[in-house]
Amino acid sequence: MFGQVPKTDWETSVSTDRKNRMTLGLNCMVLQIQGKNVLVDTGVGSKDNDREKEALGLVPSRLMKGLRGVGLTPKDINAVILTHLHFDHCGGCTRLDRAGDLVPTFPKATYYVQRKCWEDANNPNERFRNSHRSDNFLPIEERGQLEMLDGDSEVFPGLHVAVTDGHAEGHQMVLFSHGGERIAFLGDIIPTHHHLNLPVISAFDYSPEGTLEQKRDIIASAEREGWLLVFSHGHDVKAGYLDRRGRNTYLRPVEM
Repeated sequence: MFGQVPKTDWETSVSTDRKNRMTLGLNCMVLQIQGKNVLVDTGVGSKDNDREKEALGLVPSRLMKGLRGVGLTPKDINAVILTHLHFDHCGGCTRLDRAGDLVPTFPKATYYVQRKCWEDANNPNERFRNSHRSDNFLPIEERGQLEMLDGDSEVFPGLHVAVTDGHAEGHQMVLFSHGGERIAFLGDIIPTHHHLNLPVISAFDYSPEGTLEQKRDIIASAEREGWLLVFSHGHDVKAGYLDRRGRNTYLRPVEM
């Protein structure tokens, strides 16, 4: 998660287990726009086998519980916007039905993804093959629920996606404006608040230099325009605003 930054630089602020694993969130976001329920990312889902759960230290998905907590069921979701197609962001897109067949989890939703991301996920190279699992996304296309985007787009009034593909081909962050509030769901371009530090770039990023340039622009815009930043993998800190003190920028966390 910290790429080339040595552990001696971050071990005092991040706890790891005996396997050197840190605790990460698998955060999703629900927006209500003109009577439509829009879900951003779906987490890891519930299809992974026991061996993989043990290797990654996965806990059961809480997405359905979270939706129930705001009075929603999978049938109430009208749209799913995916930042990218790595398994920990799109695993909840599909589920096994009673017959054991793979079906979309959200039967009435249109799923939005960048075309570049879709093409890369269906033809991953050796470095990223384990990050993409076709059972998470092919059933969406087979059921006619997929809509591919080509570049920065307005999906709904006030809701835009912006391509930030340093982490993965066709990765996109989600920007939502409502009244005076501007919310940015960052996906994996800045996965945790630790990654606001410019040199901290995940070893999973396919273009670290691209990530670095995009992070500079995002952080500058977020500070200037007062964005609420939402971190897809934030655990103890899931969201916050950037404040400047002298020459330095600090995150002011908020509860979510």
